[in-house]
Amino acid sequence: MPEGQRVLASPPAAARGALGRVSSGPSACPSPRLPAPGSPGSPGSAGSPASPAPPRGTVRSSVPQKLAEALSSQYGLIVFVAGLLLLLAWAVHASGVGKSDLLCFLTALMLLQLVWMLWYVGRSSAHRRLISPKDTHAGARWLRGSITLFAAITIILGCLKVGYFIGFSECLSATEGVFPVTHAAHTLLQVYFLWGHAKDVIQSFKTLERFGVIHSVFTNLLLWTNGVLNESKHQLNEHKERLITLGFGNITIVLDDHTPPCNCSPPTFCSAISQGIYYLYPFNIEYQILASTMLYVLWKNVGRKVDSQQHQNMEFKFPGVMAGSVLGLSVLAATIGVVVVYLVQIGHSKTKSELALIMFYLYAIALLTLMGAAGLLGIRIYRIDEKSLDESRNPARKLDADLLVSTASGSWLISWGSILAILCAEARPLYTWFNLPYSILVIAEKYIQNLFIIESIHREPEKLSEDIRTLRVVTVCNGDTISLASSRLKSGALAMDVASLGREMPHTANGNTHLREGLGRESEERSQEGTPGPAGQPRFLQGDAKRRVLRNIAAFLFLCNISLWIPPAFGCRPEYDNGLEEIVFGFEPWIIVVNLAMPFSIFYRMHAAASLFEVYCKI
Repeated sequence: MPEGQRVLASPPAAARGALGRVSSGPSACPSPRLPAPGSPGSPGSAGSPASPAPPRGTVRSSVPQKLAEALSSQYGLIVFVAGLLLLLAWAVHASGVGKSDLLCFLTALMLLQLVWMLWYVGRSSAHRRLISPKDTHAGARWLRGSITLFAAITIILGCLKVGYFIGFSECLSATEGVFPVTHAAHTLLQVYFLWGHAKDVIQSFKTLERFGVIHSVFTNLLLWTNGVLNESKHQLNEHKERLITLGFGNITIVLDDHTPPCNCSPPTFCSAISQGIYYLYPFNIEYQILASTMLYVLWKNVGRKVDSQQHQNMEFKFPGVMAGSVLGLSVLAATIGVVVVYLVQIGHSKTKSELALIMFYLYAIALLTLMGAAGLLGIRIYRIDEKSLDESRNPARKLDADLLVSTASGSWLISWGSILAILCAEARPLYTWFNLPYSILVIAEKYIQNLFIIESIHREPEKLSEDIRTLRVVTVCNGDTISLASSRLKSGALAMDVASLGREMPHTANGNTHLREGLGRESEERSQEGTPGPAGQPRFLQGDAKRRVLRNIAAFLFLCNISLWIPPAFGCRPEYDNGLEEIVFGFEPWIIVVNLAMPFSIFYRMHAAASLFEVYCKI
């Protein structure tokens, strides 16, 4: 193309931001205005006087998709409500509803999802040569690795259930043997499906795919609810047995026993399987909720227009986080010891139970204080750091933030109930006073941690922001040479983008263009006076030092959240054993509150740990 007819390509985002800060002077040329897309002279405008209005068909085409989204979501809710009613009927021993009816319903849902996944995988394999859009934010590799680990334990759980069915085969229905086999096949195919298609942005058969994905979401939610209910009933029975041992005669205690009415052929074998099943339920519960969240992101991505901007690959880097890792691992080891001592001591005698509760409260108070202080330090670093937030549309990131806040409300409900019980109780034993600061710290720590995580996942990538900040283009004027500001650039890709911009600009300025670089008067004055960095940030919190501090905070909080997931997941629940709340609110009302809120509290810790791992890799 002749030079006089060359059209300047749109510069990179970083260079456009730098050119927008070009200072004008007496010898400076007027900064060239880049034509807006669709305006005369812009690429693709063909000299048209104005950009054409969007065709009516484009607007109308989005209406059926909105209707399909609404219809599919309502279908999913109908299936979920029907399953919840069956679960409730079985839990309260409703007449005419047995466990076999519930398992038949869940098995049918899994088989229907299996048919859809096989059809989707087969259709994708047939069109594998076609380039399909991907959501680079969804289905991170570490998340798929986590769900694979939980799925493997879920399959082991299914094997134990098959062994349990064989032991009690004389009095159990065939559905209790079919269900774990179907669940194992469902788990294997679903993990394969998520590994290969979690990042898909579906653009064909959109209405059908919406129904298939939302059916999968609520199938996993019902399986999660079934696991939560079974595990909660087991924990409640253990709590009632401890109350019987401690001699609480003022509370009506009836064990909710679903033991089959026949003898197992080897009693020792069946007893070991029964105990092992309930120790594996926490991993099954986490698997089902993680699968439902990944499938929900896939459902939100159906028909979505993906941004052209590529997502920065996150890398796991261990160097520089020794302090946070050592402290976090120490917390993890101490937590395991506290849980073991608690489970051994609780329920044996009143004195030992009270000492176990005091030990747990003191340990939790110290740990929550450290976590709150670490979160406040991270938030403070963000407050004094000049960096823009990423406000682009991202279904995975929005779901993470919503889940953090919504699931934290479960433990907030329990904590506020404990605070009210302490304030309203007529008699307050000594050990119950430790529950007051513990409950207050649970509320405060989750509030602080949510702020830290949500701001972290909305931050621009650290390396890109540093590269843009160091670029300074001061003047554009007539001259014979081209000089580009790159004295402090760290990214080679960004330097090449700006260099290519410099090669294109001379043909649009009716002459040669000269770019002179500088660091800006404000930066020079700061360096001469020896003042701290941006916004008065201390020197030890600049650049790599700041990133090391944030990585240590993220690593420490990650290990602490895993540590706090262990106690409630494996039976260390002072909300049951404290006793004061049951006296104030009544046994059954407080047990209902705990059974409803505890699953969300447990999931919060695992989800927060997953989000903090993502934050660590992003910093």
